[in-house]
Amino acid sequence: MKQDIRQIKNHLRQNSKTLRRALLPEDKDELDSAIARSFLRSTSYTRSDVILTYVSTEIEVDTRCIIETALQDGKRVACPRCIDGTRNMDFYYIHSLDELSPGCFGVLEPSPVASRLYRGAQRSVCIVPGLAFDHWGYRLGYGKGYYDRFLAGYNGWTVGLCYSACIEYKLPHGRFDRAVDRLITEKYTRRCSENRPRHRDLRKSDQ
Repeated sequence: MKQDIRQIKNHLRQNSKTLRRALLPEDKDELDSAIARSFLRSTSYTRSDVILTYVSTEIEVDTRCIIETALQDGKRVACPRCIDGTRNMDFYYIHSLDELSPGCFGVLEPSPVASRLYRGAQRSVCIVPGLAFDHWGYRLGYGKGYYDRFLAGYNGWTVGLCYSACIEYKLPHGRFDRAVDRLITEKYTRRCSENRPRHRDLRKSDQ
């Protein structure tokens, strides 16, 4: 009997959440710092002008230090805001974490009134959240579909930040799912797009 893919995904989500919640605060801080350092040294970051990133919750890889560093480095930073009544989201530029306030699901979001809407950029990188990733860069999200819809029309470089304990060899995915181009854990960085059709590469753009 064929198992329901939704049941498989829900089981994997619960496992990943359990692993993350079991981390001691000092251990999580150490893992987050290692992942952030690797990302900030990567060409995905150094060769980009715009950083699109989620604002981390307590069980996610911390992005706040990345946001603050990017702003200090003169990068433009944009964070997502869910559109009421839909499963879509827009990104808005911010100048400080202080501009964010609790929005959909209690996640910190920018104000659409006080912030400027992101409308695309040639040299951008999107940090994609995920409870788990596999070796090919496919992700297990929270099941709402916000990022799936956004990434369907996004042409920049994509990066997944994840704890190595939450990496699976292969995750179930559909033909319309988009894998990230680069996966960064506290132990290694992996180019996931080597054996897949490559999206626009920052290293080849704007030459």
